[in-house]
Amino acid sequence: MGRAYQNRKESMSKTSDMKAKIYSRYSREIYMSAKSGGTEPAGNLALASLLERAKKEQVPGHVIDKAIAKAAGGGGEDFAVARYEGFGPGNTMIIVDCLTDNPNRTFGDVRTCFNKVKAKLGASGAVTHLFDHNAIFSFSGSDEDAVLEALAEADVDVTDIEAEDGVITVFAPHTEYAKTRNALKDAFEGIEFEIEDIQFVPQMTTAIDGEDVEQFEKMLELLNFLDDVQQVYHNAEY
Repeated sequence: MGRAYQNRKESMSKTSDMKAKIYSRYSREIYMSAKSGGTEPAGNLALASLLERAKKEQVPGHVIDKAIAKAAGGGGEDFAVARYEGFGPGNTMIIVDCLTDNPNRTFGDVRTCFNKVKAKLGASGAVTHLFDHNAIFSFSGSDEDAVLEALAEADVDVTDIEAEDGVITVFAPHTEYAKTRNALKDAFEGIEFEIEDIQFVPQMTTAIDGEDVEQFEKMLELLNFLDDVQQVYHNAEY
């Protein structure tokens, strides 16, 4: 219990520059989702969920509309998923997920962020085996049993359920994202998710302090300012 997970806004300041980065990331992700799965949210559950998250983070409507229109037009860039893994300050483990139209540029940019804090990039698979790839849903509530029963009836393969301070968090395999979301929506009318995401959740955390914290936060800031970086996952605790 008490497993660590991060929402998209962790380590992101509220400056206008950082907001612009957040908008850019959502625009890219919405474009890719609409291009691959269709521009109608009713027929593209991934897009529907993404649009809900974007609205919660106050991404302007014109940014969303432009990304969908771009996908509908059939033009635009072709982005590829790129994932980098490595070891940060204080022997922490880090996963960096990107969408890129130039893998060589993105790799160089990410490597520079690691180098600036004397961290080290690893090979593919170096740290992901020490994370669980989970669909995560967090919402107001206290009745774990009712939630578990609803998910069991929908044949959802639940990994874990936590209830703390009036908030229930459901963990399921990332492949069960749509099934879990639909089951919760069907079972609890009017449910609103504080978090609905797919994340890498560390199986264990690494405590850091002192200079390691300073270097670690610097590294997160550097990575978060890269246009190609969509999300950063880690196991640091401080």
